[in-house]
Amino acid sequence: MSEPLAVGGSADLHAHSTVSDGTESPARVMQQAAAAGLWGLALTDHDSTGGWAEAAAAVPETGVVLIPGMELSTREGFMSVHVLAYLIDPLDEALLAETAHIRESRLTRAEEIVRRIGRDYDLSWDDVLAQTTEGATIGRPHIADALVARGHVATRSAAFSGILHPRAGYAQPHYAPDPLTGVRLIRAAGGVPVLAHPGTRGAERVVPHARLRQLVDAGLFGLEIDHPENREDAKPRLRALAREFGLAVTGSSDYHGTGKPNVLGECRTAPDVVERIIAEGRGSAPVAP
Repeated sequence: MSEPLAVGGSADLHAHSTVSDGTESPARVMQQAAAAGLWGLALTDHDSTGGWAEAAAAVPETGVVLIPGMELSTREGFMSVHVLAYLIDPLDEALLAETAHIRESRLTRAEEIVRRIGRDYDLSWDDVLAQTTEGATIGRPHIADALVARGHVATRSAAFSGILHPRAGYAQPHYAPDPLTGVRLIRAAGGVPVLAHPGTRGAERVVPHARLRQLVDAGLFGLEIDHPENREDAKPRLRALAREFGLAVTGSSDYHGTGKPNVLGECRTAPDVVERIIAEGRGSAPVAP
C-alpha cells in the first residue's frame, strides 16, 4: 500500500479551463497555479472530467499536485446550485449518464438563447462555436464571449449583467438534477462533495436549514465559504452552519482565466482540509510530481 500523500501547502480547489468556460487550457491553468505558489489545484470544469489528462501531464513540469474534480450542475426549483465533486471515478456510469444529460441540455439551451438574441442582435451559432474549443461544455459564457467579439458588449461580465441577465428575456434554464441527487451521485462515484459558493445571493438566500440537513445526511463534506463571490453578509451564517453540521470549510478562487476577474489562489483551502478530502476520496487519486 502506498504512503498517504503529504500535503505541503494550501490548495485552490475550484478552477476552470477551456474544457468548460475558462479561457486557458488545462496545462496553462496548472502553470498559472505554479506561478501563484500553490501546492495543489483542483480542476473543476462544469460537468466534465475532460481536462484531467492534460492537467495531469503538466504536473511534473509545474510541481503542482492535481486534485481531479468537477463542478456538477444541480437545480433547486428555479435556482442554480453547483456542487464541487473531488476525486470521483470518471468512469462511473450513473454520473457519466447524468453529466451527459446536463451537457446536452446546456447545448440545446444555448442554441435557443442564441436564436432569441439573434432576433435583436447580429449573432449566430457559428459566432458562439468560434469561441469554443473541441469537446468543450458549451454554455452562456461562450455566448457572452461571442457578444464581446461582435462588439455588442465590452466584456463577458457586461454580457451577464445585460443581454444575458434573466430580466433581458433571452435566457432560460437547462436541465440539472436536484442537489440531493447530485450529492448522492458524487458519493456513489467515490467522490467528495462540497457545496460551491453558497453565499452569492446573500444571508437571506443561504441554503435552507432543513435542506442542508438532507445534504449532510447524504454525504455533503463541506461548504465553499472563502470564495470571492460569496457576499460578506452571508459568511457568518455559513460558518455557523458549518460548525453546527460538522462541515469542512473550503476556499477557492473559481478561476476562469480572463473570463472572470477572479485571481487564481486568492482564496485557498487549508492543508488539513485538503488532507481530509484526499483521505475520503475513493474514485480517483491526486496526481503528484
